[in-house]
Amino acid sequence: MTPNTNNILLEEQEIEEQTSRTYCLNIEKNTISGYCDGIEAMKQAIYCILNTERFEHLIYSWNYGIESNHLIGESTTFVIPEIERIIMEALLQDTRITEVTNFQFEVNKNQVIAKFSAITAVGEINAEKVVEI
Repeated sequence: MTPNTNNILLEEQEIEEQTSRTYCLNIEKNTISGYCDGIEAMKQAIYCILNTERFEHLIYSWNYGIESNHLIGESTTFVIPEIERIIMEALLQDTRITEVTNFQFEVNKNQVIAKFSAITAVGEINAEKVVEI
């Protein structure tokens, strides 16, 4: 005997966008306190995506995080275009981020610093990612 659904699946469903309200991370103090929303929540989302290695943590989807471990030991001529690609790939998985632009790179002794802008649903965010090579 199949359950009666009263044809609810045939009706048009309304899709409701979820809020970006989340717990607020204080990176310097290593604490979580209160809530944040809007641009602060997006800054936090970008930070978390870029500091989570993809495929290493079972609690995250395979679409979440960045793949940067393969850059260790590589030359800067390989790392610079590759880091631009992996940052874009990681951030554009979040539907609130529409574009990642204005990449600038600084090369230090054993690291590359990538600075960029993320265009989001709540505004433009300037961010950076340091990659050890």
